[in-house]
Amino acid sequence: MTPPRVRPPFVADERTQLVGWLDLQRAIVHYKCEGLSEADAHRPVLPSSPLMTVAGLVSHLRWTEHCWFEVLFLGGPAEGPQMAGEQEDADMMVEGVPLARLLDDYARQCARSNEIIAAHSLDEPGRHPDFTSAAASLRWMVIHMVEETARHAGHLDTIREILDGETGYY
Repeated sequence: MTPPRVRPPFVADERTQLVGWLDLQRAIVHYKCEGLSEADAHRPVLPSSPLMTVAGLVSHLRWTEHCWFEVLFLGGPAEGPQMAGEQEDADMMVEGVPLARLLDDYARQCARSNEIIAAHSLDEPGRHPDFTSAAASLRWMVIHMVEETARHAGHLDTIREILDGETGYY
């Protein structure tokens, strides 16, 4: 089921607004995947970017959430395809992985990220000792994830229109 696409309240505390905007962008990612066939979910449409598929972007966003909140912020182990460093864009290599599974993994990761955000001060810096970007505050990381997710939601919008003509933002 696609999460509701709801803007945060016009007047609310900072955390409510930041997480509200992030949740809206996450919901748009799910929306862009509705009704898409497995073949189309894995079909590259940009000759110069063969890994930029709907499925690849969903996987990338899942692992990006993991990287920023569990690894860089909490200081957890640098695990996952983005952290392995063996092959660039390994997180987007998802041939044969069903889109529904990727979306479920993404939803679980987003829920975990929201738990982390709720449990810490927005002023608290990340903890991972091996990455300079871990010095950023949780606020910076949340804002970055709003930007990252919105940028890729725009990519999904374009890819979806190329694939089957489906348009719509919200």
